Amino acid sequence: MTELRCEAYTIPAADIGPENPLPVFRGTDDDSPVGLGDNVPDEDRRYMGWRTAFRVLPHRMQDGYSRERRLRDLPAVVLENEFLRATFLPDSGGKLASLIYKPLGRELLHRNPVHQPANLALRTAWLSGGVEWNSGQPGHHYLTCSPVFAARLEGPDGSQSLRIYEWDRVKGFTWQVDFWLPDRSPVLFARTRIVNPHPYEIAMYWWTNVAVDEREDVRVLVPADTALCHAYRGGLEVVPLPRAFDRDLTYSMRSPHAADFFSRIPAERRKWIAALDGRGGGFFETSTDRLRGRKLFCWGMGRGGRQWQEFLAAPGHAYIEIQAGLARTQMECVPMPSETEWAWTEAFGYVEADAAVVHAEDWAAAWRLVEQRIGAVVPRVAIEETHARLGETATRSAAERLHAGSGWGALERLRRAQTGEPDLLPPELEFDDSTLGPDQEPWLRLLREGALPAPTPEMEPGSLMTQPEWGPLMEAGLSHPAGDHWAAWWHLGNLRLEARDVQGAQEAWLKSGERTPNGWALRNLAVAARRNGSAAETRDLLQQSWETGPKIAPLAIEYAAALAEDGLSAELLTFVRGLPDHLRQHERIMFLWAKAALDTGELDDVGRLFEHEYATIREGEVTLTDLWYAYHERLLAAREGVEVNDAIRKRVRREHRPPRRIDFRMSAAVDDEDDGVQTK
Repeated sequence: MTELRCEAYTIPAADIGPENPLPVFRGTDDDSPVGLGDNVPDEDRRYMGWRTAFRVLPHRMQDGYSRERRLRDLPAVVLENEFLRATFLPDSGGKLASLIYKPLGRELLHRNPVHQPANLALRTAWLSGGVEWNSGQPGHHYLTCSPVFAARLEGPDGSQSLRIYEWDRVKGFTWQVDFWLPDRSPVLFARTRIVNPHPYEIAMYWWTNVAVDEREDVRVLVPADTALCHAYRGGLEVVPLPRAFDRDLTYSMRSPHAADFFSRIPAERRKWIAALDGRGGGFFETSTDRLRGRKLFCWGMGRGGRQWQEFLAAPGHAYIEIQAGLARTQMECVPMPSETEWAWTEAFGYVEADAAVVHAEDWAAAWRLVEQRIGAVVPRVAIEETHARLGETATRSAAERLHAGSGWGALERLRRAQTGEPDLLPPELEFDDSTLGPDQEPWLRLLREGALPAPTPEMEPGSLMTQPEWGPLMEAGLSHPAGDHWAAWWHLGNLRLEARDVQGAQEAWLKSGERTPNGWALRNLAVAARRNGSAAETRDLLQQSWETGPKIAPLAIEYAAALAEDGLSAELLTFVRGLPDHLRQHERIMFLWAKAALDTGELDDVGRLFEHEYATIREGEVTLTDLWYAYHERLLAAREGVEVNDAIRKRVRREHRPPRRIDFRMSAAVDDEDDGVQTK
């Protein structure tokens, strides 16, 4: 019978570290350009790039993690029956970390042996492996390294089931996933429900991201004959399946470079994706038709891709991602009408098929057989019926909370009550006052007392709020006897710039500084100056901010980066020498210092840079390899008494290949150069 229980998930884990208190504002456009090949049809172009530009506020960045791991007991929730054991991590966005098919004792997912944040998500910190739930904005979700709510629920058959849910602070909607594992069911059902409570349309995004083990004999199958390929060396183009660029790229280890393949599944076909091994067995995912997109992502066989595999997990733990989404690609959002509810149901499980057919050259025969076998495990009509049955329980309250998420949903309920707005958050999703904590305290005081508290400038200003509905409350709070202070004006300026009111933001931050001189306002004025195109003013304001304080790592990095961008290497070196040791040893400061040292010919200590392992390297980042080449070019040129020239550069690339541990380059050109691969 089905059992739901809480237990410890013991794993070597690194600290997530403190959040970055400096707000990171969105840019001047909501859309992002997407390169499209001539063969991409009009039907696939409609929403490309629409509302996909980077956006993170009111969340703060999670960039304070390290690579120092120790054995920890993480909270976990296990849902288990006779066939499957599913383990969820509510402190990591509700990630499904493990799904074991008990008859074979087989792990169906890529189960990461470590809990190691890395710089790939919207807030930087991200964990590879398992199944994650990405909503709202393109990218790995804001809460992938944060807690969500988990609750015990009664399933349609009376068995125990699991619900995870949260309030989305960026676009203001609720999302929930109800997991049902009926007695003796060989599949885990997951019904997702998104509610747009607003009287206006919002741009919606959802992708279920599944990691499975990568091996030479694993083939990824989908019911499609073509795909939109993004090979990280140009735009999207339509390619045939299974062969593209003279290779069968349904086998990820035949792909020389990192690539995305977004399958173009016809509307009438069942939506599914599977990764099956040489014996014809493995993981599959299928869903109701609203979840129309399917994707394969592989890291490729270049040095950077292989290094990323180990960096995110451990040697011998390579993986690929097979995903399912609302849109055809991840380069688009889709319009969700006002006051609308969307829902779909997915099924995850194990499937077997005749290996000779699965791995045959006849692609249509291969995927059609797998589709038949998936149909034998969970018929298409059965998942539709399950979707309907789960719809009946989706609006029921949970029986017991197992894990608390954030207090932001509770605060939104209180704000609506205070302002006389209807409570549009689904009542079955419990966001009660007990979840309110220190992050919500300043905003709770604004609601209840009419003014934000006034911390001293030496303290962090606290959690951020850029939801437009808070603007009138902030402005009213300035008229309160205790509300006209530096922090209140600083927060108002944040809300204004996120709304792209640059002048209004500057006015607020200038008043913040007038009330009490503080580095927080000066730093934000520097952001506005950069947006207005004034590099000198940006640099001057960052210097004033640093001198005023707070003297924290994020601010030191921003000031040092501004000096580097303006070519002021000597000034940068002087600044770094004056930093306390813990800031001087910060990896981002070390990168900037090394570049400045090379520019000024101070080579003595630069070599030690390459002895360390760095936590915050971004996917595809070339900082370390660029520094490596520049360092060896200058060494060689100095040894031979010449200036760095093209001949020196060519020799260094031939004779001084970067160590694998620092090589995170992902471009096809780099892979071709290093490994002699010819891209067709």
